[in-house]
Amino acid sequence: MTEFPLRRRWHHRARVTARNWTRRLDAGVASFMDRTGHGVERIMLGSLFIWFGTLKLVGEESATSIIAKTVYVGSPEVTVPALGVWEMAIGICLWFHTTLRVAIGLLVVRLVGTVLAFVAAPTEVLFHHVPWAPTIHGQYLAKDVCLLGAALVIGGTVRHYHGRRKHG
Repeated sequence: MTEFPLRRRWHHRARVTARNWTRRLDAGVASFMDRTGHGVERIMLGSLFIWFGTLKLVGEESATSIIAKTVYVGSPEVTVPALGVWEMAIGICLWFHTTLRVAIGLLVVRLVGTVLAFVAAPTEVLFHHVPWAPTIHGQYLAKDVCLLGAALVIGGTVRHYHGRRKHG
């Protein structure tokens, strides 16, 4: 009879220890993600903009170049490389914490072009069957809006540096 209370006590302690271990593991993973997440996000998003910008400079056909031919803002031969340089500048500015404000400003101007495509040529750019089947261009523009959301998260850290509030 005396074994049962001891066994129950041991089982309770094991459960408490496992619970504490999972809480500590969760706190450690969350802390790691908090310390590294924004930096990794900045580098990856910046690399994506540099990559896509480079593709525009070397003449690769992209949704932006097709949209530039659809939405007549200027000659596609000039507009597409200019967008490429612009996107590369956004990417480079995202890489460095000190130039985040510049990156966000450049990205906001870039978003105007995205919105212009939505407004100027919605049937050619957005949907085959509204709103369920976006065209490939519509998918690209939706991705641009998601990238803006990620940039806003990064922009929210402009006054923070390594978890500490920056003044200025």
